[in-house]
Amino acid sequence: MHKYAFPVSKARKYLEPGPVLLPSSQFENRHDIMTLGWHTVLEFSPSLVGCMIAGMNYSHELIRNSGQCVLNVPSASLIDQVVAIGKSHGDQLDKFDAFGLTAEPAQVVRAPMIAECFASFECQLYDDSMVDNYNLFIFEIVKAHVPE
Repeated sequence: MHKYAFPVSKARKYLEPGPVLLPSSQFENRHDIMTLGWHTVLEFSPSLVGCMIAGMNYSHELIRNSGQCVLNVPSASLIDQVVAIGKSHGDQLDKFDAFGLTAEPAQVVRAPMIAECFASFECQLYDDSMVDNYNLFIFEIVKAHVPE
């Protein structure tokens, strides 16, 4: 799917009213994908998104250590992968390989984008003050990729 650069200040167009997301993350040579439904747009400029990522998730560790992720928006055609990703553990298998997804290099962050997803939003950790108590990560979208 070909994606083009999109203004990050308008990323909310693809994130509201809150689709299920596939955040991808990477720290050192480890990467993961998780299924995420608990997120919300917090601000337009800078473009901030809050995501609840439980401490027991492998992605939590990778994002906490790297301070980065990509929020990927899957289309309905990926429903089987979305469900399977949510039921598996990234420390036990490579979810890209296991579920036939293509890791694409991002332009700003080290975490990979998912080529098959409808849209991808590269994120940098903006505020981690609520992570320890509430597992709430606040990300700034630093690069947005959406379909034409």
